Amino acid sequence: MLLGAAGAFAQEAGFKPIFDGKTLDGWEAPNMSYWSVEGGIIVGESTQDNPVKSNQFLVWELGDVDDFELKLKYRISGTDRANSGIQIRSRVAPEGHVVGYQADIDRAGRYAGALYDERGRGMLAQRGQRTVVGADGKKTHTALGDAAALMNIINLDGWNEYHVIARGNRITLRVNGKTTADVLDNEQKNRELSGVLALQLHAGPPMKIEFKDIRLKRTKLADRKKIVLIAGRPSHGHGAHEHNAGMLLLGKALNENMPEVYAATYLNGWPKDPTACDNADAIAVFCDGGGGHVVMKHLEEVDALAKKGVGIAMLHYAVEVPKGKPGEYMLNWTGGYFETFWSVNPHFRGEFKELPKHPVTRGVKPFFMDDEWYYHMRFVEGMKNVTPILTAVPPDSTRERKDGAHSNNKYVRARKGMPEHVAWAYERPGGGRGFGFTGGHWHWSWASNDFRTLVLNALVWVTGVDVPASGVPSKTPTIEELEANQDYPMSKRWDRQKIKEMIAEWNR
Repeated sequence: MLLGAAGAFAQEAGFKPIFDGKTLDGWEAPNMSYWSVEGGIIVGESTQDNPVKSNQFLVWELGDVDDFELKLKYRISGTDRANSGIQIRSRVAPEGHVVGYQADIDRAGRYAGALYDERGRGMLAQRGQRTVVGADGKKTHTALGDAAALMNIINLDGWNEYHVIARGNRITLRVNGKTTADVLDNEQKNRELSGVLALQLHAGPPMKIEFKDIRLKRTKLADRKKIVLIAGRPSHGHGAHEHNAGMLLLGKALNENMPEVYAATYLNGWPKDPTACDNADAIAVFCDGGGGHVVMKHLEEVDALAKKGVGIAMLHYAVEVPKGKPGEYMLNWTGGYFETFWSVNPHFRGEFKELPKHPVTRGVKPFFMDDEWYYHMRFVEGMKNVTPILTAVPPDSTRERKDGAHSNNKYVRARKGMPEHVAWAYERPGGGRGFGFTGGHWHWSWASNDFRTLVLNALVWVTGVDVPASGVPSKTPTIEELEANQDYPMSKRWDRQKIKEMIAEWNR
């Protein structure tokens, strides 16, 4: 029955269940003793034996929410002091308290249907209010309904449906089909356009809050483009194929420097969030390739995104998928891919002395980088709609390795002394953009300003946003920033002083 209900909700105009009706998988709290699942319902309960002395929160950990609609049903019981809420676009403080926008719930009816800012600006809109928060934080309230009349639609002893709508800087709350609060938040320093989703169990006397039928629908961002960055699992050891650390670094650079773009980063494989790509304008993948590529179990899903015009970028080993159906998909998405027994993966110093005029190269000067530059890609026939972005002449020694699936072949050997393309941009005939980048083996390479800027430019370009004339700005990451979030501890093979010297040489 639960599976049937979940299927029905999934068909409701793009809404997808984010609670499986059986477990708290994907949900986490500092103290799980307050939370349980009973008969398809999430239950938060404070008792005489297990009282809640400070507000408790159950956080949905599978992804942040940005522009979305959320529907769920709630029931609250206990004394008139019983209180709860739904946190949206919030952040988790170090001690586990969730701070930010809250769709309020209470037993007495004082706050139900109101929008509150937990540990922030307090009440933003009472039930029955429309509020405009000015750039200076001043609130202007007007009536959108009678608070008492709206309270009459709320079932104090039974189930109620909450419908939360967040688009850009506007948040609208509806209870049982009636709009109860509407806020336009223009205070940039305190508003949030993305953040966590959580359920609250308020401190106070014994009470119970119940939630069920929780489903989420993502909507296109109102004033930005969204790129979903997908990082693969740990791979090669410290300093190499650092998918998680690399995507976190790139996402941070985009979110700090490109207000027109929002980067949502998912770690350790394909997102478990079923809605992750639903409102994406582009996706970018940095992972191990071949049969273990993260898209291998999601080929049709990614192809459906591409057919809607969603941009697709593949970084380093992610340009490789098996020949056949996966390879054909990749050709359609990005215009080229690494084909075994055709393409090769040597390490060499790539010297990029000339760059084409293209949005991806804006602000990028000729540069060099020692990397694992894959080359001799399989491109679409005639390179149609493909623009080579980085081209270099590999040393002949890279063509003299033994033949193998990745190492060498007669076609590569025959091209000694010839230029090879190691990064490219693609304009899909049916709409949408693709980008392939074969570098990125070494994590330290992101400290090269030209190397990093080129990839940031490409990530912006595939979303459809115009790349700034001087390229996407970003600060050179420090050694500490490069070491942050890596999957493995510092290896003896690396010396911090030598890394600093490499970075200085790259950016001279």
